[in-house]
Amino acid sequence: MRGLTHRAVDLEARVPQGTASNYFPTRDALLTALGERIMERFAPDEAVLAELGRRPPSLDLLVDYLRYILQRTAGQPDLTRALFELRLEAVRRPGLARTLGRILRGGYRDDVAFHEAAGLPGGAFEIALLHYAMDGLLLDLLTVSIGAGLNPDQVVTALAHRLVGGRDQGDGTVRS
Repeated sequence: MRGLTHRAVDLEARVPQGTASNYFPTRDALLTALGERIMERFAPDEAVLAELGRRPPSLDLLVDYLRYILQRTAGQPDLTRALFELRLEAVRRPGLARTLGRILRGGYRDDVAFHEAAGLPGGAFEIALLHYAMDGLLLDLLTVSIGAGLNPDQVVTALAHRLVGGRDQGDGTVRS
């Protein structure tokens, strides 16, 4: 985070010095814009959502949604790490904490609304648990790992089944 400065943004974007400062006058404004841009880039493909949305609500459909989230986030590791860095930086910067918190809470509310509209099993509490679990999985996949050696797809499947129904048999298979 220390390397992300207005000057560094100007150099990377190959624009005149001071351009980033004109758009984002404070460091918090620059970091908030970064957070907003990260969330835009993580936005799901509407065609994929439409395809998934044609299926009847089920636990298997929830697993496929989670797989898609993992694909989008783990598939952009630098972006996901940047979001983790921003969240850590927000602990030290109250202004960033307010704006990034607003962005993250909005994403959570959108996820809950989508989940409910799609008729998927579980509710707001389960979505919060899934957020916590997926963040932990991503942290382990994209940083120093605990080394459990588990297949991420197996983990996502077990998370969904254990949180909203079904029982994992301990070998990666799930009985509903």
